[in-house]
Amino acid sequence: MSERNINQLNFRVMNTSEEIAEARKLLQENGYQVANLWSISDVQSKFNCNDAEALNVLESALVNDATMEQIWFAIDFHAYEYGFERIEEED
Repeated sequence: MSERNINQLNFRVMNTSEEIAEARKLLQENGYQVANLWSISDVQSKFNCNDAEALNVLESALVNDATMEQIWFAIDFHAYEYGFERIEEED
């Protein structure tokens, strides 16, 4: 993961719960899972760090190999539990 300054990110901070709810609704309507989102405040509730540092921790935690492997395992597990048939991959 590359280090980046939170101030260099191209986004506007949403300061009302209504704006955040609208953003979540838009993502959900486009097929994204939004029931469990992580925020820099989650990191800052446990560690003394600034916004940029907290964002780096989140990004590292959510894209590391162990996390990704567990997510794919859980997706497979629950898809099979629901009785879905796996799509055969083409070579």
